[in-house]
Amino acid sequence: MRIEVKMPSLGYDMEEGKVQSWLKQVGDKVERGEALAEIETDKTTVEMEAMASGTLVEILSEAGTEAPVGAVIAIIEDEG
Repeated sequence: MRIEVKMPSLGYDMEEGKVQSWLKQVGDKVERGEALAEIETDKTTVEMEAMASGTLVEILSEAGTEAPVGAVIAIIEDEG
């Protein structure tokens, strides 16, 4: 099953965020709760955790790009 990784909302007034860097690459195994990417807002940079375990199969927002809150930025393929 393909699981969408979405740009998180890190504050009540956050409308978009920047993918500062990916901590995993396409093909890497990812565990739920493991750091997946660093997300930058106008106030801070935080590590975004994976919400599911599986394999990172696609990155839709490369490092350095901005995306609106809720936009799909990557895809994880669930092993189930």
